[in-house]
Amino acid sequence: MEGKDPNLSPSPSPYDLLFQALSLIPIHHYLLALFFISTIFFYNFIEFHFLGDAFLRYFRCSVNLVYNPDSSLYHGVVSRCRILHGRYVATPWLASPHIQTCFLNFHGLPPVFSYRRQLFLASDGGTIALDWLTNSDVLDGALHNQSDITKEEDTTPIAVVIPGLTSDSSSAYLKHLAYNTAKTGWNVVISNHRGLGGVSVTSDRFYNAGWTGDIRVVLGYLQQKYPKAPLFAIGTSIGANVLVKYLGEEGEKTPLRGAVAICSPWDLLIGDRFICRTFKQKLYDKALTIGLQGYAQLHEPQYSRLANWEGIKKSRSIRDFDNHATCLVGKFETVDTYYRKSSSTQYIGNVAVPLLCISALDDPLCTKEAIPWDECRANKNIVLATTNHGGHLAFFEGLTGSSLWWVRATNEFLGALSCSRYMHIQKIEEKRSSGSSGKQEPLISQGPYLNIAEDGLVAAVKYEKDTNTTALKQRGRKPEEDVTKRSFKELCRQTKRPVWLLGYIGMVTGFPLLGLLLNYLFRKKQRPTTTSKS
Repeated sequence: MEGKDPNLSPSPSPYDLLFQALSLIPIHHYLLALFFISTIFFYNFIEFHFLGDAFLRYFRCSVNLVYNPDSSLYHGVVSRCRILHGRYVATPWLASPHIQTCFLNFHGLPPVFSYRRQLFLASDGGTIALDWLTNSDVLDGALHNQSDITKEEDTTPIAVVIPGLTSDSSSAYLKHLAYNTAKTGWNVVISNHRGLGGVSVTSDRFYNAGWTGDIRVVLGYLQQKYPKAPLFAIGTSIGANVLVKYLGEEGEKTPLRGAVAICSPWDLLIGDRFICRTFKQKLYDKALTIGLQGYAQLHEPQYSRLANWEGIKKSRSIRDFDNHATCLVGKFETVDTYYRKSSSTQYIGNVAVPLLCISALDDPLCTKEAIPWDECRANKNIVLATTNHGGHLAFFEGLTGSSLWWVRATNEFLGALSCSRYMHIQKIEEKRSSGSSGKQEPLISQGPYLNIAEDGLVAAVKYEKDTNTTALKQRGRKPEEDVTKRSFKELCRQTKRPVWLLGYIGMVTGFPLLGLLLNYLFRKKQRPTTTSKS
């Protein structure tokens, strides 16, 4: 056996050779590789789409329109809207749904102006802050009397805006909407939710995602106060869900001429499952929960009396807050019951008003899984516009990001609708009677029109009196006789025959029938006698 050569050294380990090779690579090369890897991870994590917009903008940035093929709303109004048939390209440095949404809430580059406030008192004692921005405010910036926001005989269209969850008129996206809509020649009023906009809660009623009572009485008041001004409505986020639900409840009876729903959650149950699915959605869930807790702290005396205050403070999600607060105040059995009853999806088929719905498929709060594609396509009064990008209520566009795409699209649609013959006309004859029993919740007021006195009291005017008078006339006997006489006179006029001639013809033609009837009755009475004799 031969011995080992002492001059030969043991072969090095492959790992040692690998580490020796890696040590020869300069350190700045590692830093450069780390930068590229982190950039790719960050690009995908925040769903940045700048490269896709730059190279595939003509394929990925077009607006998708869903509508009924027989929809007169599309063929008569939406087909003329250039913005809805164009493309939405996000601001390059905001080309991410998360960056857009966060930037909108933290800054948003809103225009600078001041509202004029009107406090509306509902019949249950609740206070609603109505913040006005008129066309004259934007044009000349003149100061007007607080009690004379706009003239009662003014024919300028009014856009009623319903904010989103924990949002009020000071939110950046609402300022964008109000300013640009007023600049196009409209009057804008933002109907703040109860307890928001710096107004205290003055009753035991709080707003929620399915509460339509406030918008119902506000629209009734505006219709009575400004009868010559056509009314339109714009709902955003939760406000869009409230608006669509209200339109489905009212049907043909709403005074609105048209409406727009922006980034609606549609199905709250699907949204609840979505917002706690991934880490990013859980961050939004936590942020919205903190906002709801802040809202509850502003009205702690009412919540501590009507809800579970300790549970509210310990809530870690929107579902927890709804369980300890919304369900108890709104008298819902469970959270899922509240979500099902408040979702607007089930009311889409009853919408009788021209309605434009805008949603982004990358909305980080309202998932595209809840969008009711088939329901919107089945209703001829609805056109659904979806974009691949836009975030939640953001849709920033341009290099500076100073404008919102959905605001321009909304103003173009409402402008085209207001000049067309496709506006909705309220059917007065279908208003509720006092004795009818419906499935809908009772209104806050006992009449659809409200009048606010100087002392703050709310009273129904004109409509209730006219309704009672009409009901008495229909129940009385004299109106029926008048209708019979009027119909008979119209018959004489159409046939061009005198009254006595028509009466003679009726007697002659009816006498044989009377004889046959008497003969039948006489034989029927005589038949039992003949049978007894036999």
